[in-house]
Amino acid sequence: MRYRNKSGKNEAIHGYRDTRIFTIRAVTALVFVLLLTLVLVARLVYLQVLSHDHFTTLSQKNRVSIYPVPPIRGLIYDRNGVVLAENVPTFRLELIPERIKDIDATIGELRKLLPIDDSAIERFHKERKRKRSFNSIPLRFRLSDEEVAVFAVNRYRFPGVDIKAGLTRHYPTGALMAHVVGYVGRISEADLKTIDDANYRGSTHIGKTGIERSYEASLHGTVGYQQVETDVLGRKLRILDQTAPIPGQNLHLSIDTHLQQIATGAFGEENGALVALDPNNGEVLALVSMPSYDPNLFVSGIKSKDYSELRDSTEQPLFNRAIRGQYPPGSTIKPFIGLAGLEFGKIDKNSGVFCHGAYFPEFQSKRPYRDWKRSGHGYTDLEKSIVESCDVYYYKLAYHLGIDRMSSFLARFGFGEKTGINLPGEATGLLPSREWKKRHRQQPWYPGETLITGIGQGYTLTTPLQLAVTTAALATDGRHLQPTLIHSIEFPDTGKQELQKVKVVNSISIIDSDNWNTVKHAMTQVVHGPHGTARRIAESSYRIAGKTGTSQVFGLKKDQKYDAKKLIKKLRDHALFIAFAPVENPRIVVAVIVENGGSGGAIASPIAGKVISAFMQGEKR
Repeated sequence: MRYRNKSGKNEAIHGYRDTRIFTIRAVTALVFVLLLTLVLVARLVYLQVLSHDHFTTLSQKNRVSIYPVPPIRGLIYDRNGVVLAENVPTFRLELIPERIKDIDATIGELRKLLPIDDSAIERFHKERKRKRSFNSIPLRFRLSDEEVAVFAVNRYRFPGVDIKAGLTRHYPTGALMAHVVGYVGRISEADLKTIDDANYRGSTHIGKTGIERSYEASLHGTVGYQQVETDVLGRKLRILDQTAPIPGQNLHLSIDTHLQQIATGAFGEENGALVALDPNNGEVLALVSMPSYDPNLFVSGIKSKDYSELRDSTEQPLFNRAIRGQYPPGSTIKPFIGLAGLEFGKIDKNSGVFCHGAYFPEFQSKRPYRDWKRSGHGYTDLEKSIVESCDVYYYKLAYHLGIDRMSSFLARFGFGEKTGINLPGEATGLLPSREWKKRHRQQPWYPGETLITGIGQGYTLTTPLQLAVTTAALATDGRHLQPTLIHSIEFPDTGKQELQKVKVVNSISIIDSDNWNTVKHAMTQVVHGPHGTARRIAESSYRIAGKTGTSQVFGLKKDQKYDAKKLIKKLRDHALFIAFAPVENPRIVVAVIVENGGSGGAIASPIAGKVISAFMQGEKR
């Protein structure tokens, strides 16, 4: 009996101990569960209540993306409605860096499907550094339909990569209008420093040269935005909200494409420039710089080889000679010097000198200043001096006028300053004076320099555009206008066109208004007189006033004769011609320079004659 009792007591003790252990464990587990529940509830309260707004915003950002919608760039037309710059639909390959794990690997795989050259990749990485990781960055432009189809089949392999349809700039007239219209190119780091970044989100191109650059603000428009619901790969599911972009304004230029074609064709293989404008409102009718280039090469990124050929060419096709080329005006300046002589009373229309082929000035009697005609012109008055371009007459007149009078008088017409045309990069030319030489050369002015200034040589430089503008002021009896390439601006939302106002720089007044007619009559004889240097372009139905010119490329030594046949092309004289027509009521002014062309009457005047003839025939239609 004692053994049983003892055994039962032990069993009771063991049972109590097991129950206690279980109870402790159960309570511990319950406390642990309660603590976990409290933590979970606290977390839920934090997420659902305290941080509700924050996480709702994050969730919305994961689901909804804001995409900029670039505006449609404005079109550019000529004065007759011919399209000079348009937008054509194209496809481009774009990448969003933040949605791509390995950019280099992705590009490597894309190159197995599509032709992507190293320069395109280099441009992509440069643009990637400038933009935020969530921005879409173009890798390839102008994909063909076949290339789009190839990528579409493999689209699932490339999260963050997509094909986007867009509009690309195209210039239908190509090289014909390159120096007028210019071109657009990809936005560079330099561009980013000057543009409104917010308004250019989504835009990849900006005007680089010509009208495209000058009127960038008008042509670009205003960016719009879309709220788009996307999936995890960034694909657009639907548009939730949008603000429509405002398209750019359309520009109607004053340029006449037909006249531009005539002028360009007239140059043939020659290099040079031509500017034709309406002297009554300053509108430029033709602006030619030869040779030219195809602006379409630059739109999607020109290849290094092609750019090097253009940049390094000795013919300089990228250089706009019409507004940047600076040349001695030669004898085309003589009508202005003659008018100055009349104005300051140093000559009258009957005053004359005897030209025997050289002029011996009082200050230097041993070294003659020779005329282009070695045998001389004989007795020469103002009219004959302009008609036959007698240098001796102007050596003597320049000496009596002096550099101060000549410089101040020529400045009234705009020599030596920009015309203010709405194109970037215009050169000023050079109108020499005592002050200019002292300031820039730290030298005094010499009398001999006055003489050669009188025939448009020496330091004097003009641009073809400047010659056209100054000739227009002469043709209109001193009405000096600012030239313009814009005829009107069209607002796409209303379709209304705003005509551009005529801008008068100044009105040139002279003592005797009849002096205008005296000079213009002489210029008319240049074309219609029996001894005129440009008589080959004379027309019977209307009268043309003009002046030929030849400017030296290099100086001749004492007693050295100029022989074009013995010189290489680039050392021959430049040929110039200025003209306006009809004389009684001028409606067109033309200035031409043919580089190394030789004779202004033989080479430059026929080019101007073709342009004037085409213009007059167009007015009759």
